[in-house]
Amino acid sequence: MFDSYLSKRRFQNFKSNKRAYWSLIIFCSLFFISLFSEIIANERPLLVKFQNNYYFPFINFYSEETFGGDFKTEAIYKDKEVQCLIISDGNTECWDYPEEVINEIESNTENFNKSWIIWAPIPYSYNTINDLERAAPSPPDQKHWLGTDDTSRDVLARILYGFRLSVFFAIVVTLISSIIGIAAGAIQGFFGGWIDLIFQRLIEVWGATPSLYIIIIVAAILQMNFWLLVLLLSLFSWTALVGVVRAEFLRARNFEYVRAARALGVSNFVIMFRHILPNAMVATITMLPFIITGSIGSLAALDFIGYGLPSSYPSLGELTLQAKNNLQAPWLGFSAFITFALMLSLLVFIFEGIRDAFDPRKIFK
Repeated sequence: MFDSYLSKRRFQNFKSNKRAYWSLIIFCSLFFISLFSEIIANERPLLVKFQNNYYFPFINFYSEETFGGDFKTEAIYKDKEVQCLIISDGNTECWDYPEEVINEIESNTENFNKSWIIWAPIPYSYNTINDLERAAPSPPDQKHWLGTDDTSRDVLARILYGFRLSVFFAIVVTLISSIIGIAAGAIQGFFGGWIDLIFQRLIEVWGATPSLYIIIIVAAILQMNFWLLVLLLSLFSWTALVGVVRAEFLRARNFEYVRAARALGVSNFVIMFRHILPNAMVATITMLPFIITGSIGSLAALDFIGYGLPSSYPSLGELTLQAKNNLQAPWLGFSAFITFALMLSLLVFIFEGIRDAFDPRKIFK
């Protein structure tokens, strides 16, 4: 456990670093917004009032029959016929109305008190194929603020979902890698001897394994998915923390407070993770931004070369590949570059502040 005084001093040190503090606020705000991607960007309505009943199509399945149609398949809410069915309380005669009449019915405020539809601010999901009046990829306009890609999907929606996916992926990989790496480094450094020697040789062999080739081989055998890719990257990321944690434990295992704890009969586990580990956190935290940014970069690189997540996932790496293949559409390249630059810069600034906040020289100055 951290002392409350130390925690306060660390927080004050972090807050005094304006760049890190504001980077944390901006990054958390962006990530918080991305958590509600289904509400912000969705091709299905958020709320439908139909015949005095309320429906939530963005989270539930409703067939066209629910709104007075003929089909048992899910209602295609973008179709003018389905929209007309909803706002006319299931009057199938609206199918014969011309599009101008349907638009007039939608805009008529008298219908708002009867049946109505509430759409997301961005009425497209990351995989929505849009009907464009021009060839794809199309440039930014009033409907698609960042344009569309070469399959007519909205770029802003894909960035919103892809940002959340990339950050969540990096967090999970970092958590798993940190647990394994810290535990392995702590055992090596605390016990030393043959345990340390054997572990070091195993890590040297494992670290020399070409991770990219392993991932490509696995992708050729198995259907790649989110958790399989997390597992593969975690298996090759944890070794980055072993060296720094091992060095801190080797240095601290013969300190007086450790000898005193042993003399009092404190267990090795408690000594390692309650007394020594907090002192090794500065060196450990120094390596975390490399793991996080490396995970985001690895995910993007694998998606870029076609061995990452399937095409059904919103991928920032796939957006970068489209930018390379469509040089006549510069908005794709600018969107991908700004997203990666902003995401990685904010993360680096945040962890710089956290590293300085844990520095004992700045806590007790």
